[in-house]
Amino acid sequence: MKPITFQCVETIPLQPEEIAEQILDLVNWPEFTGYGPMPGIEKAEFEIRTEEIVGTRIRVTNTDGSSHIEEIHEWEPARRLVLSLSEFTPPLSKLTRRFEEVFEFEPEGTATLVTRSFAMYPTSGFARPMLWMISLLLKRAIARHLHQMREAAGG
Repeated sequence: MKPITFQCVETIPLQPEEIAEQILDLVNWPEFTGYGPMPGIEKAEFEIRTEEIVGTRIRVTNTDGSSHIEEIHEWEPARRLVLSLSEFTPPLSKLTRRFEEVFEFEPEGTATLVTRSFAMYPTSGFARPMLWMISLLLKRAIARHLHQMREAAGG
């Protein structure tokens, strides 16, 4: 089934590798506060941390008690990161089995243009409208989070 997609873009006054380091520092994850009824992140813990980073699995617990796994599939800190989100708890598990999140980095002098893209895969045509509504909230949450990252970096 065709995914629901969106992307958010922000210029952050850090180098790509510095942004990637922040993603691996799980202390930062609760800075994602969600949007409206969409929960933020309460905590993130390594379930598996590989030496080469690819294959690393992170268990995320949200502020509403729901949880999911984020697994790193590509790790090129100067250019691109790919994570899959899966193993959602209900009710989201009824609507989707996975999301794919892609970070693309384009250096701009001392800053980096960050494009964060999502593909959300509905479980059925029936689930698609609800997942689309969730995508609207998630897009706003991601845009706000990127803006927060820019501000925290001195932008």
